[in-house]
Amino acid sequence: MGENQRLRDRRILIVDDDRDILSMIDAVMTSEGAETQTAEDGNSAVRACLTDPPDLVVLDMMLPMRSGFLVLEKIKGREDSPLVIMLTANEGKRHQAYAERLGADRYMLKPVPLELLIETAVKLLEARDAEEEALYGDQDDDDQADDEAGGENES
Repeated sequence: MGENQRLRDRRILIVDDDRDILSMIDAVMTSEGAETQTAEDGNSAVRACLTDPPDLVVLDMMLPMRSGFLVLEKIKGREDSPLVIMLTANEGKRHQAYAERLGADRYMLKPVPLELLIETAVKLLEARDAEEEALYGDQDDDDQADDEAGGENES
């Protein structure tokens, strides 16, 4: 596997109606070890997030069926909400402010260098991990310690 798989075991939904962009992002995320899923319209994106929430969504703003903004409204604000990187060709500051108000974790202008997209995804996921670690501690270690203590008592 190697060191370069910075997104190993991460589940990422990529949403874009441009198949070339979709397949490029999918290929680079997969090469970094991510389990990817793709959607080409807003409704499919919302369905995927509500059925089986990914860790991260790479979301285009301009989509058929339901815009990236409407997708954000539906998938953010829940306990299991994924992180969201919104991609857009629109440089308007009002759009960025609105996306951030709706819960976008990052707002990036297209064309986004793929390495920058990967680095951003890695940083967001690591920050969320650190936040959860601080809030809940590493519960797996606690369970393991309990098992080990339980095992010692039985002997």
